[in-house]
Amino acid sequence: MSDTAPSAGPTAGITVYWRPGCGFCAGLFRQLDKHAVPYTKIDIWSEPDAAAFVRSVARGNETVPTVAVGPVAMVNPSIDEVLAAAATHAPDAVPAGYEPPQQGRLGAWISNKLGG
Repeated sequence: MSDTAPSAGPTAGITVYWRPGCGFCAGLFRQLDKHAVPYTKIDIWSEPDAAAFVRSVARGNETVPTVAVGPVAMVNPSIDEVLAAAATHAPDAVPAGYEPPQQGRLGAWISNKLGG
């Protein structure tokens, strides 16, 4: 994890846009750290360009955490959503042996009915 960040906008690896006092951000950081996932943190209150980037992907809002993984931007994602994007766009960030949760029977049935 790094607090020093490049300019706002997606870069290689995982970038988490956050702000102090955000419980959702703290929860995502705990999960990323638990799985030893490397990421860069950018405080949107300290970086105006970062806040502008978040607004550009969050329908004009400064909703955090917003996560960029390569060209993919996600607003308030789960650890599994972050790692799924990382598997394609930042495979070095995915911990060895990580297994995403398996879809339950109801979820499989719904996906099947919806054509997924």
